[in-house]
Amino acid sequence: MPGCMGETLPSLSVHHLAVVVRDLERAEAFYAGVLGLPVVRRWTDEAGAPRSVWLGLGGGAFLAVERAAAAGPTRSDEAPGWHCVALGIAPSEREAWRRRLAAAGVAVERESAYTMYARDPEGNLVALSHYPEPRGPRLDAG
Repeated sequence: MPGCMGETLPSLSVHHLAVVVRDLERAEAFYAGVLGLPVVRRWTDEAGAPRSVWLGLGGGAFLAVERAAAAGPTRSDEAPGWHCVALGIAPSEREAWRRRLAAAGVAVERESAYTMYARDPEGNLVALSHYPEPRGPRLDAG
C-alpha cells in the first residue's frame, strides 16, 4: 500500500516555512533588515497590494512572510502548534548577533548554551542557534 509506514521513502528537507503577519512591512524590516535574510521574491494580491515576501534561508529553502487576511488572536507559547523558527548561526557569531539585535531594539528574551531567543514584531519566537556547538565565553564577561 503506498504511503504505509514500512515503505522506504526519499528523505525530506525543509522547502519553506510560512508565517502570517498583520504588518507585512514591519515583518520584512525585521527578517530582511535586522536578520539580513535576502528577499528572493515578492507577491501582490489582485489589487496590486503587497501580499507576501519570500526570504532566502539557504539551501533553496525560504521563509514566506504572508499578510494576514483577517484579524485574530496570536498563539501563546504554551499552546499547541509550531513553537518557533530557529535560524543557524556560528558560535563565534553569537555576540555579534546580540549586538545587532540590541542595536535594532530587539530584546533577547532568553538563552541556552546553544540558542538565543527573540521576538519578531508580531511576537513570534525566533531563535538563533548554533547547536550542537556550545557558546564560547561572552566577550563582555568579567
